[in-house]
Amino acid sequence: MSVRILALVGSLRAGSHNRQLAEAAVKLAPEGAEVNLFEGLAEIPFYNEDIDVEGSVPAAAVKLREAADAADGLILFTPEYNGTIPAVLKNAIDWLSRPYGAGALSGLPVAVVGTAFGQFGGVWAHDETRKSVGVAGAKVLEDVKLSIPGSLTRFAETHPADDAEVAAQLTEVITRLHGQATEPAAA
Repeated sequence: MSVRILALVGSLRAGSHNRQLAEAAVKLAPEGAEVNLFEGLAEIPFYNEDIDVEGSVPAAAVKLREAADAADGLILFTPEYNGTIPAVLKNAIDWLSRPYGAGALSGLPVAVVGTAFGQFGGVWAHDETRKSVGVAGAKVLEDVKLSIPGSLTRFAETHPADDAEVAAQLTEVITRLHGQATEPAAA
């Protein structure tokens, strides 16, 4: 049985380098791991407790929760917007964190990676994302990091899947996430 890893991308732009990185993860998933790229974060309304009640939850939020419930692990691909996490990704985390203490993120192994134009590759956004998803109840892989700087030049003519260094690093991230997803739960 394959380990199912759900990939969420914090950029909605069609040509996003983070989306390309997620596409590379789908392509490079090692044997025994299946990475599924979630489509539809743009359709999910901002989290509002008034609409998060049985019978009123928006269909797009239900789809996200169902995808996360079916996953054995989660990989978040995030750029850095103004030094922090993009709103669309934070919103997804908010929806997945509910109901409090029993949301789809509870105990789910999560890795955070990404690329950004700056010299640090989005490190601040990645740290903020780890913090948010950890507070939401996920099992954050704090030592699994991949922050790729200079995305505009590095990926101007090369897809991340075709960059040997990036492909090897991304495969290692997925392998580590796979290992955490198959670890027996602590007694």
